Amino acid sequence: MQRSSDVFMEKREMKSLKESAEKIEKLLRLETRVVAYRRLERLDDLKEIPDLRTFNRLFTFCQLITLARVNGWTVGATKADAREGRLLDRCSRIHGLRTASEKSMAAEAASFITTWFSSLEDGMKQQKDYPRIPAGEGIVLAPLSAAAFDPDAVMIYGLPAQVMLVMCGLQKERYERFQFSFIGEGACADSLAQCYVSGKPALAVPCYGERSLGGAADDEIVIALPPAELERAVSGLEKLSSIGLGYPVRRRAAEMDLTEALGERYPGRIKTTNQ
Repeated sequence: MQRSSDVFMEKREMKSLKESAEKIEKLLRLETRVVAYRRLERLDDLKEIPDLRTFNRLFTFCQLITLARVNGWTVGATKADAREGRLLDRCSRIHGLRTASEKSMAAEAASFITTWFSSLEDGMKQQKDYPRIPAGEGIVLAPLSAAAFDPDAVMIYGLPAQVMLVMCGLQKERYERFQFSFIGEGACADSLAQCYVSGKPALAVPCYGERSLGGAADDEIVIALPPAELERAVSGLEKLSSIGLGYPVRRRAAEMDLTEALGERYPGRIKTTNQ
């Protein structure tokens, strides 16, 4: 069987990505692994991925993320999972297995009237706001450090301070102002889908569903990155760590005089109280 060249990366490139994943996990002391995501055009490509696990039960997309980042599994889903009701319908329309239609959006909006919204109109506004990954034949997720495929995007879950430092690392290499959104329930679209369609880093606050059904902890947030940006983040983090601005964040009590602490961080910029 012939492999699709754009799905299976050259070993040298993949090694570099895996090394970046291991470095950022160590630098930030992450509790879970960096996750790789890939949308597949051909079902045959999914079948070639080693140690792949699929599920003959109802599951959500956010469960797949947790199985990859916590359990270390390589997991996948197909159009058949969406069509036959194993993958939750709304997940498949956000993450690359089914195309949303006016009919499907109206039905989903109506289902939210008794929970997250007070009117069908507000529910439809949310449906129209969703960034959506175009439908393919399959999707696959795995820990980036063990992935056997070229990812479209990577996801990093962590404490707010850890994810903040990912963005600081990116800015250390090249400044840009990051802007993010909260769509509400289904906020995995704010990270992965937004990153996929925009080609830019995308931070999200995991929604109620991902916390109650998918495994995201109360204190976790997530950022999705284009794979090429991971090396930039690592390089910046290493530079910040070398000057004492790494993780864990060094804290001073609110009652302290900060002259010494700020003097170390910004030499020559802080005057002592008797100067």
